[in-house]
Amino acid sequence: MKDEFKVLTGNEACTLGALAAGMDFFAGYPITPATEIAEYASELLPKHGGKYMQMEDELASIAAVIGASFAGAKAMTATSGPGFSLMQENIGYGMLAEVPCVLVDVMRQGPCQGVATVPAQGDLMQARWGTHGDHPVIAVVPCSVEETYYETVRAFNMAEAYRTPVFVLSDAMLAHMSEKVRIPSAKELTIVNRKRPTCAKEEYKPYEDDGTGIPPMATFGDGYHWYVSGIIHDETGFPSTNSPEQISSQVKRLEDKITRNIKDIESYEEYCTEDAEIIIVSVGLVSRVAKGAVDAARDRGIKAGLFRPITLWPFPEQRLSELAAGAKTVMTCEMNEGQLLQIVRQFTKGKPVILVTQNDGTIIEAEIVLTAIKEVN
Repeated sequence: MKDEFKVLTGNEACTLGALAAGMDFFAGYPITPATEIAEYASELLPKHGGKYMQMEDELASIAAVIGASFAGAKAMTATSGPGFSLMQENIGYGMLAEVPCVLVDVMRQGPCQGVATVPAQGDLMQARWGTHGDHPVIAVVPCSVEETYYETVRAFNMAEAYRTPVFVLSDAMLAHMSEKVRIPSAKELTIVNRKRPTCAKEEYKPYEDDGTGIPPMATFGDGYHWYVSGIIHDETGFPSTNSPEQISSQVKRLEDKITRNIKDIESYEEYCTEDAEIIIVSVGLVSRVAKGAVDAARDRGIKAGLFRPITLWPFPEQRLSELAAGAKTVMTCEMNEGQLLQIVRQFTKGKPVILVTQNDGTIIEAEIVLTAIKEVN
């Protein structure tokens, strides 16, 4: 059987990846530059037996996604920065209630309404700290149209495996550019579904740890007793606000179910890092520019290398620390005012960290990054 290839935009690849992962529900509200994901989902989902809902706003969109997931669906929504902000309270609900779902944030220039049609990377920290309180976050940042397809599949798998919302961070340029994508056969893809309870229905406790830190999840309407709220709870789902021990236990379990699986969640790319004296840290589409600058630097005898987190959260701090220990300088290349810089500084063991940024809605050129490399060499 021959490989199947398609020329797709990033938004189209995201939608097809979601369908390949088993998405059968999408709720969304149009917002540039993410609207095409909703449009494509509205066309394809009914043909695959799924449901599409056009919502009145972003708050309703994420609420519908959470409800659909409780009803057993693999659910997704897509938005951009302003909508991502509006969704934060219900995202926090999804984190505490442990609701598997996927949220795609196609980043655009901010703050506020900013510029709707140009790319930026201003939501990196919002993905981690946008909601109040303490909870872990999984967020992936693809750098190509093809990787958008595969990382969307992986986002669904992690949402189902760890019973949590997962973010896919794209941007306006990646969303609308077209590239050739190899579409894998169904046999090639590993698809993960949520763990179901095996106990008698009357004995089911929706937040009872089975030893993995990830409670089995029943489906609303299947006869299992459920109680869900946005309040910290015991294993039955009922509030436990008067028990410091139970509060601590629940908060720590949310964190532990991610940290104990960190090696399966982490994903990153290294390029020319074996002997690199200058390590560039970059994510998403900008990392492709950084890779070009590394090649140009190597042509001039400068030992530069690229470290690209694909899983941005949890941040692959251990590997970056190891690379930074053998380098003279670390540099971040990004489309914001230094959000990656703030992260990277924590893991470079006191090495200087240089910021290379262009935050005007255009993609930085490799020559600018190369100039910065030459200045610190």
